[in-house]
This record gives sequence, C-alpha cells and structure tokens, in this order.
Amino acid sequence: MKRLALVTALLLLAAPTANATSVHRPTEYVVSTTPGDTLEGIAVTRDGTMYVTSVGTGAVYRGNTRSPQLTRFLPPGSDGRTSATGIHVDRWGRVLIAGASTSKLFLYDARGRLLDVQQAADGSFLNDFTIAGDAVYVTDSAHNQLWRAPLTRSGLGKLEPWITRDKIQPTPYFLNGTVTDGKVLLVGEQGQDVTYRVDLRTKQVSVVNVPNGILSGDGYLLDGHRLYVVYNAGGGKYVTRLALLNDDLTTATLIADSSLGAAGATPTTIARDRGRLLWVNSQLDIAPGTPPYTVSVVPSLR
Repeated sequence: MKRLALVTALLLLAAPTANATSVHRPTEYVVSTTPGDTLEGIAVTRDGTMYVTSVGTGAVYRGNTRSPQLTRFLPPGSDGRTSATGIHVDRWGRVLIAGASTSKLFLYDARGRLLDVQQAADGSFLNDFTIAGDAVYVTDSAHNQLWRAPLTRSGLGKLEPWITRDKIQPTPYFLNGTVTDGKVLLVGEQGQDVTYRVDLRTKQVSVVNVPNGILSGDGYLLDGHRLYVVYNAGGGKYVTRLALLNDDLTTATLIADSSLGAAGATPTTIARDRGRLLWVNSQLDIAPGTPPYTVSVVPSLR
C-alpha cells in the first residue's frame, strides 16, 4: 500500500494542473503609456512573443506573455506606417502588419527591418488579414472587398483585389476580422451582423448559418472547429463569443459568451496564449482613450 501511495503521489505531482499554462503569466499587460496610442491588433507566437499594434499612431509593441510590460518594436510613423491594425507572424518568423488608412501592407523581419511594403488602392482601409498557403488575404473596411498578395520565403508579392464588394451578398458595409482553415476564409461583417464563408479555390461567397443567434465581429480566432469572435453586443458591451462549426464551416452553433469586458475597454482582436485567450483593450469607443493601454485575459466563457 505504501508503494502504491508513493506512485500515486508522484503521478499527481507530474500531472499538469488546469491552470498550469497560466502559471507566472500576468492577467494584464501594459502595452503603452503614450497618449493617443490607441491599440488594435494582436499576435502571439508559440514561444509567447506578443505583438500589439496601434491604430492611433502606427506604433508596434513587442513583449513576452511571461512579462507584464511590452516595449516598442517599431516607432510610430516609421516607413509611412502612421496607423496599424492586423498583425501576424508568418512561418519564417517575419512580421506582417496591415496599415489601416495608409492602404499598405508591411513586411518586417524579426529585428524590425522593413523587407517589403505593398500598396492597395488609395482610400483603402486594410484592417485584418489571414495567411493561407502561399498567400495573404486582407479585409478592406473602406471598399468592403478582399485583397490578396502572394507570400513566400522570398517575400511579399503584389497586393491585388481578390473579391470585390459587388461579388458579396448580402452587400457588406464593414468587413473586419478574418481567419482561415486553409480551405475557407471566414470574414466578419459588422454592418450586416454576419460571417461570410469564402471558398479559397472557387471564390464562392456564402453566409455562415447560425440557427441560434448572431455571429459577427472584429477579432476572429479559429481553433479547429471552435471559433472565437470578439462581438460588440451593443451599448459599448463586448464579449468573446464561442461557436462550434460543422465540418465544412457552413454552420455555426453558438456555445457560450464570455463575461463582459471592462467598461470603455472596447476589446477588438484576440489571440491564444497556450491555454488562455488574450484580447486587446483598444478604448476605441472613447478614443483616444486614457493610458495605460492594455491587453488582458478574456473573462471566463460561460
């Protein structure tokens, strides 16, 4: 019996606990204390490196999810990047940034050196993007269309219109967040309160069927068949909405909403940090907001 008890105790010590992934990781991160540095986009890599963009100034911040303070990675206004929204790290460790009203898509190396910049049509608002195979797909919230650029080890190709507004029904009025499983794009539309499904091979656009509610929003995160969406519930109330998708991503069943974000925080985009979800407290509803500008753990889903 003593031997059995000892083995059991050792197994319990070795087993990960439910909150093991968040041990020694802050629940809130100070990104910036600079007035007007209104935040928007977030990316978190597997090693915990976190990048956050400023739509207010174009600055980009970097840190690690084990430390509560981020530092400036790219200064505001540099390389013509006076505003920044979506951000991702590609498989080669390069950092891509959507330039919002600058109508540009930027590519940097891990040291912050500009490698390439591609220009969309004047007046575009490049908001969010996702990477599928050898290309990047970008939402344009001004022209309400999708742009595409080749992305390979050698760099970023020409940014060109991929699906124009007239090819999307119902007609979009504010395209925003987007994710992909490599075969399909899911694109959030906040004017119509829908999520579009776009077949990457045929470019066919349809609306995801949500039989038990509304699924649209700003930040999107796809984890297998689980889709997390930062949703504006109205009156400045934001939640992360969890939906379960079917195999071909044509239907979504709402499963849970998180608790509300803090008053005035205006969460926008979302990323996974191991077993946790993080969202950006942009303060866009009260822009330019009040420093400090932060990222925090998404309140529990229920």
